[in-house]
Amino acid sequence: MSTYALADSTTMLRRNLLHMRRYPSLALLIIGMPVVFLLLFVYVFGGTLGSGLGSAIHVAATGRAAYANYVAPAIILLTAAAVAQGTAISVASDMTQGIIARFRTMAIAPSSVLTGHVLGSLIQAVAGMAVVTGIAIGVGFRPTASPLEWLAAAGLLILLALAFTWLTVALGLAAKSVETASNSPMFLLLLPFLGSGFVPTSSMPAGLRWFAEYQPFTPVTNTLRGLLLGGGIGDQAWLAVGWCVAIIIGSYFWSRSLYRRHPAR
Repeated sequence: MSTYALADSTTMLRRNLLHMRRYPSLALLIIGMPVVFLLLFVYVFGGTLGSGLGSAIHVAATGRAAYANYVAPAIILLTAAAVAQGTAISVASDMTQGIIARFRTMAIAPSSVLTGHVLGSLIQAVAGMAVVTGIAIGVGFRPTASPLEWLAAAGLLILLALAFTWLTVALGLAAKSVETASNSPMFLLLLPFLGSGFVPTSSMPAGLRWFAEYQPFTPVTNTLRGLLLGGGIGDQAWLAVGWCVAIIIGSYFWSRSLYRRHPAR
């Protein structure tokens, strides 16, 4: 990235951060949804679901305490997906309100517009996941990770947030309206429920179990859970990183193609 492109990206990042500060209700809504899910699953369903976990979690806990440990990593991942949904809305809003056409007339690096959205969303996702992790600890989540394992978990979460961000940037560019952009990333909020996030995949019917075991959220959830709570990770870490890198590369080129083809609408 050239010096000019870096400076322009910094300017666009500052623009997106100002938007977040001016509309804090959107950020609160995005972060509030995972918190509601956390409280709901721990305090309403946790006692029953935790008793049926068996050996699915490698900590000395039972009932609600066991389920708080089991579900917290999935809720943290859900936070990254929720923040990414806001990115799609923000990108679609820019594309439909004429601001992109104005940017095209200015001497700025074309890539800086998307880079600003990505960096702004990544900062918001990291902050949101940190907040949700703190709340999870407050309701009974008890990670046993070493400092090195915490560092690895943080790296995985940042990589996942980057993958979701580039994907939702592409979805926002492809959307015909802001309303469409708000709905198109919804599958990111549903996939954790169809994986190992909330119940072990071994408890699912055969067809659903096959899908749950091979969709992207499952290896990421298993890796994060293994890093934070102990237990074997096996090849799950490589699968998790592979999924994230594949999504980043594919979504980046898709976003670049859409932005060049449809500079403004």
